[in-house]
Amino acid sequence: MTTFRDKIIWITGASRGIGHAIALRLAAEGARIVLVAKTVEPHPRLPGTIFTAAREIEESGGKALPVQADIRFEDQVARAVEKTLEAYGGIDVLVNNASAIQLTGTLDTEMKRFDLMHQVDARGTFLCCRACLPHLLRAENPHVLTLSPPLNLEPRWFSSHIAYTMAKYGMSMCTLGMAEEFRGKVAFNSLWPATTIATAAVQNLLGGDELIRRSRKPEIVADAALRILSRDHRVATGQFFIDEELLRSEGIQDFRSYQVDPTLNPDQLQRDLFL
Repeated sequence: MTTFRDKIIWITGASRGIGHAIALRLAAEGARIVLVAKTVEPHPRLPGTIFTAAREIEESGGKALPVQADIRFEDQVARAVEKTLEAYGGIDVLVNNASAIQLTGTLDTEMKRFDLMHQVDARGTFLCCRACLPHLLRAENPHVLTLSPPLNLEPRWFSSHIAYTMAKYGMSMCTLGMAEEFRGKVAFNSLWPATTIATAAVQNLLGGDELIRRSRKPEIVADAALRILSRDHRVATGQFFIDEELLRSEGIQDFRSYQVDPTLNPDQLQRDLFL
């Protein structure tokens, strides 16, 4: 496995949830984590800030740089990259985790919500890739990993929440196109969970406590991310990984430790969108 000691990992939306879990996992391998997120003050419904996330990493023996940035704005992303270079001197990995979600149909989706999802998801992913690429191109084993689904043009994934689907597929199209554009230079891959993941979005927006119970913990995505980012960038690129499938291919067969409720049978877990 590729060593992550002193590798610089730039993660968006890293103050909570999946982004935070990936940060902790890679920090445990010796990586230096750049936590890029908006939250600097506690939110009443969303746990964690960039500072609490950084403190948790450092208390576990890792290294973290909290950087406040809203990835909708080019100047803030540019400053976040500058701060990273000042502190660490480069970027080895970009993880595009930040995302906005609203599962509503056409008439129930206000344009400000449409704009938010596209600005954060598709545009934010493109912007962060563009800002980090000059530095990734100088790295030893550069990777971009985007938390977005495989491209699946079945009408059912558009009919109920077309605005969100378009925004998430925009992230996936960045993977598809940039993997080919930078083949042999930087790896671009996407990762998506087989089941819903116990995050604030699932708790507050999708299904409350019952859906959380039928979900897996963010650590399953973090373990899958570690394995993708360990691979040779010249070989592992342009792929859309599903966390469970990837970990099974690595020899893991028992996933109960990842379940919020380990007493549930696998078929009782909630399958995620787009699969």
